[in-house]
Amino acid sequence: MCLAVPGKIVEIYEADGLKMAKVDFGGVFRETCLEYVPEAKAGEYCVIHVGFAISLMNESEAMETLDLLRQIDNFDEEIGPG
Repeated sequence: MCLAVPGKIVEIYEADGLKMAKVDFGGVFRETCLEYVPEAKAGEYCVIHVGFAISLMNESEAMETLDLLRQIDNFDEEIGPG
């Protein structure tokens, strides 16, 4: 299964002619390509899929999505071994 995960753009730069960003995923920083969302700015949240930002979202949407992902992660702990 592949997921797209929200992250916060910390820094924007160019690398090899591509618009790139350093994105914060709750303290874990990853390099992300911004070519699909060239309007992105530092401080905004974006949805990342396999190293590419595919859309922008506001902070409340990002926090809600991250909360839902945490709940999914905790689901196995709630129901126990199958």
